[in-house]
Amino acid sequence: MSDCPNEDDRGLHQAAPSGTGMLLGNNSQTENTGTLPEEKVTPVVDEASPSSTFSFEMVDVEAAPAPYQAVQPHWFFCSRADDNTTWQPFSIEDSVKLESAYSIESSDEILVAVEGERYDVHVNERKRYAVYWEQGPTEVRRCTWFYKGDKDTRFMPYSEDFSQRLEDAYKQAITKDEWKTKLEFPTGETVILHNPKLIMHYQPIFAQDEWVSSPSEHTRPRTVKRGVESISVEIPDGEPDHVDHLVFMVHGIGPACDLRFRSIIQCVNDFRSASLSLLASHYKRAQLEDQVGRVEFLPVNWHSALHGDATGVDEDIQRITLPSISRLRHFTNDTLLDLFFYNSPTYCQTIVDTVASEINRLHALFNQRHPEFKGAVSIVGHSLGSLILFDLLTNQRTGMDANSAKVPREDSNCYAQHDSLEQFLTQLGLQQYLTPLQAENLDLESLALCRDNDLKDLGIPLGPRKKILNAASRKLLQKDSRQSSLLLAEELYGSSQDSATNDHNDNQSSGFMTEQAQLHRAQSVTSAVDYEHFDVGIGQTSGGMAKGQVSIEYPQLAFHPQTFFAFGSPIGMFLTVRGLKRIDPHYTFPTCKSFYNIYHPYDPVAYRIEPMIVSDDDLEPRLIPHHKGRKRMHLELKDSLTRMGMDIRNNVLGSLRTAWQSFARLPVAALPSVEAEETSIEGNLQDPQGECAEAESPVSAEQQEQPEIKVGMLNGGRRIDYVLQEKPIESFNEYLFAIQSHLCYWESEDTALLVLKEIYDKLGVVFEQPQQF
Repeated sequence: MSDCPNEDDRGLHQAAPSGTGMLLGNNSQTENTGTLPEEKVTPVVDEASPSSTFSFEMVDVEAAPAPYQAVQPHWFFCSRADDNTTWQPFSIEDSVKLESAYSIESSDEILVAVEGERYDVHVNERKRYAVYWEQGPTEVRRCTWFYKGDKDTRFMPYSEDFSQRLEDAYKQAITKDEWKTKLEFPTGETVILHNPKLIMHYQPIFAQDEWVSSPSEHTRPRTVKRGVESISVEIPDGEPDHVDHLVFMVHGIGPACDLRFRSIIQCVNDFRSASLSLLASHYKRAQLEDQVGRVEFLPVNWHSALHGDATGVDEDIQRITLPSISRLRHFTNDTLLDLFFYNSPTYCQTIVDTVASEINRLHALFNQRHPEFKGAVSIVGHSLGSLILFDLLTNQRTGMDANSAKVPREDSNCYAQHDSLEQFLTQLGLQQYLTPLQAENLDLESLALCRDNDLKDLGIPLGPRKKILNAASRKLLQKDSRQSSLLLAEELYGSSQDSATNDHNDNQSSGFMTEQAQLHRAQSVTSAVDYEHFDVGIGQTSGGMAKGQVSIEYPQLAFHPQTFFAFGSPIGMFLTVRGLKRIDPHYTFPTCKSFYNIYHPYDPVAYRIEPMIVSDDDLEPRLIPHHKGRKRMHLELKDSLTRMGMDIRNNVLGSLRTAWQSFARLPVAALPSVEAEETSIEGNLQDPQGECAEAESPVSAEQQEQPEIKVGMLNGGRRIDYVLQEKPIESFNEYLFAIQSHLCYWESEDTALLVLKEIYDKLGVVFEQPQQF
């Protein structure tokens, strides 16, 4: 069943989303597109039209009729959001491909990849299916005739059957030059072909709304147009086939990503549209020379997996939720609780597993559909999504480390002391329960995986079984934490002094990592979590240890990301709360060499990263250039006023200083020579005020504000913190636009341009600075 209603649905109107061009309007009246008998074509001889009060547009009826030409069809797909339905045109390129497939007579289903191969159209079925994400099928039409009601602003396409009947009548009328013909349908609808430029569609009176106040509203007709070229609609040319770079975008808390409560799929569509527009304007020459194609952006959705039926967390939370202020509590449960879930050992594992597996799935599917792709891959995280990616990248392993992780010998010896179940129970003073445990072939690791009911079935009392379960999980948890810390410390600092003595453990590492992953999942469910110390993996001087981070097994990505972009990120705050004071300037992600922290100045969720690396408190973030090649006007005005105030202050202080020096020299009997005076004045100006005077040198304001400073190695020695320029209206009240600023990145052309510039700089493609104005 189609997710788009037939034309008999009313009130289905939606504004066109940005970046998709003008969309066709939708009907508000009844249209029966079912099986209809052959229409009755009868001449209209001095017959009053069904609407005598309607004023028709002026047309030249005496002009010679043009010969009949078949109408050129264009393909559209149905788009539905919030009970509003619109019809959007495919690009010219996709429509041509669909029309070519339509002309092929085949009983087998024909599939056509459209919209950058993100969708497949089943031509015979007239359905459009998403490839990379879950989305219901949408209806597709081969459109030739369109209509617009009096209250509608955009044209809607007729069904294919209805359009064919209109085309047959039009062909007959223009061939025989017989106009003013009427098409009557059993439903009471009437279409009158007055002339080639004036065709009206009248609704039956009984189908109108009985509450319309004006009687003339009952007979107001629809305007009918033939061919897509006769209606006002913007049709895109299409996307380049060649993909230069692949970017995965991970959302933050909640299912909605902006103030319009749109999904991550819709927001990524906006970001992709902005990037295509910027490629056409800022890389125009490179496009003409076939140096660039496009950048593909794919959404990564983890919220549905966390709140789905598999975890049951929503049902559990609902049982304890108070009934008062239900809407606010529902919003909190659906959004803000994601922050707490990520700090939970149980659901944190679910989140990171979902993000990593979804990225790997999309990566594999993309390579399958684009076998010629040889480009690099980057990742983007918004809000909490950036923190998830940061932790994932921190805990990635290089190819050598992943295949041959080394277990330090002293740690293995420490663990061997408790490897005996008998010794373990003896230390707890519970050796009397050794026999029933041995009867079940339990060792220390399998004991940690047991539940309370398992030991209860063995006849162990409540007190002893609680001691056994808690002690077993803690012993293995401490052992696992120590091992992970030593392994990652070796990665960060390049320690290899024990490599020769630990080679005999290489063959055991792969099996141990598998057991480790299973153990972490079991511990997060069955036992308390040790928050004393866990590896945060970002090069701390204390050996890579910090407090407050849950211990989970981080999955590995199937590729090494080229760049990590964080939008509106709370990474700095979370690291500080975890107990991290400083990031080692020499630290880099194991598999990713570039990192950008991009934020809006009014974003209440965003925090900086650079102050955790360098001690310079006065280091300002880099200002992201406006995509039109200049600062915003209000920022330029602010800088001008600041420079003006500095000039006035320097001139006033300079005049006062000269007067004071003259006054101080009055009692002197012999004044120095002119040369000596000039030398004296020159020397007296070598003070802080002199330094201010030097600031008037012809150096651009951006060069003064954004000095080149090496900030650690997280971004290869380049700057990390990048701040957007607020809009003029936002500068009037920063509190009013605080929430909006946290959600602005999806439609920010400045952000998209920074991402594109970083990608194509590495490809050696020259950035074209647009003309300033």
